[in-house]
Amino acid sequence: MNIRYLIVVLILVGFSSIYEINEKEVERILTTLSSDEMEGRKPGTHGIELAADFISDEFNSIGLRSLINEKSYKQNFSVNSTSVTEVALIVNGVKVISSNYFFKLSSNSIAWSADSMPKTLFVGKDDNFREKVGSALGSKDDMLVIIAESHVQMFERYHSYFSSTKMSFDEVGSDGANLVFILDDAESISDLSIEAKLNIEKIILTNVVGVIEGKRKNEMVLYSAHYDHLGVGKSIDGDSIYNGANDDASGVTAVIELARYFKSKGTPERTLVFAAFTAEEIGGLGSKYFSKQLNPDEIIAMLNIEMIGKESKEGLNSAWMTGWDKSNLGDILQKNLKEIDFKFFPDPYPDQNLFYRSDNATLARLGVPAHSISTTQIDIDEDYHQLSDEIGTMEITNITNTIKALAVGSQGIVDGLRTPTRVDPAQVRD
Repeated sequence: MNIRYLIVVLILVGFSSIYEINEKEVERILTTLSSDEMEGRKPGTHGIELAADFISDEFNSIGLRSLINEKSYKQNFSVNSTSVTEVALIVNGVKVISSNYFFKLSSNSIAWSADSMPKTLFVGKDDNFREKVGSALGSKDDMLVIIAESHVQMFERYHSYFSSTKMSFDEVGSDGANLVFILDDAESISDLSIEAKLNIEKIILTNVVGVIEGKRKNEMVLYSAHYDHLGVGKSIDGDSIYNGANDDASGVTAVIELARYFKSKGTPERTLVFAAFTAEEIGGLGSKYFSKQLNPDEIIAMLNIEMIGKESKEGLNSAWMTGWDKSNLGDILQKNLKEIDFKFFPDPYPDQNLFYRSDNATLARLGVPAHSISTTQIDIDEDYHQLSDEIGTMEITNITNTIKALAVGSQGIVDGLRTPTRVDPAQVRD
């Protein structure tokens, strides 16, 4: 056989073995992660455990290895989970219904009466709700806050947040302030009976992390997304599951597809880490734990993929990146895309503070060039954090093209040819 012909054949065979990111696989992964079976992927539920199993199985089929010091792709850690159990809540002789109050407790329990009533703050109909409630939340003293019913819409927003189970790394139960907020038009309190206790338990949360070890073992490129969402809520028109197709099953789909693509290309120059973080929606607990397991100085770049399921403000074949001016990662991505019809833009929604609203912020505070990439028009998206965030609202072609652009755009970093500038931690707020 002619040696030149043999070389050409070998080259073609090599190229043909490289995995091509495609719509069929994108839709398969996205459909599974956002299915009703996953129950909205809320931390601490059976549904998110199923999602973790699915992502682990995908990493295993790709042939990733686990993170060093981990026995599997699952990176488990414990947090304190707190919820309030009310024994009694009576104001001026009337039992208050559960939708009309919420707590913020620091002590393990409270027992208030008319004889031991704390300071009372009234938020009247003409008062600034955010200002007065904000002052209460910053109080160091116990306080009963009575809010006029004209503020019901804002009250309901706060009620939804404070009434949900909280998770944190902090030890709970202290001598700090205990706050009770009640929606009521009462202008004075003559009778009071409030008893409540704080339930605290340790629960296990799980990141899912896979690795392709590179020639430079201590230089890592991190591709990430969060796989948790809001779980199950109040039924509306027969639907109660917050499927989170865009937020952020689309990002996790990208992480899996990028892992499959880069694995098919053989040993990279730099080590590639693929992480699906848990508990982003409740304070970024997954990324906070992850960030303490590695040396941040060894993380060359973090591409955090957040909500790529819809067409961006700049049109198809475009995406935007948060914190564009904090490193030159965006410029590197864009320069590598000269050969394909796709563009990266700076975050068009600076007033939304999106740089700080995803897992990238945790790593950026440690100096990592860590940014989130998205396509969603967050200022007008009607499905964000709604029951309607389902697979039927996704633009599969857009997701696929964005994943391809991320692969091509970051190739120079993976190959060790380009290194983003570091983020200045002093320029990243807590």
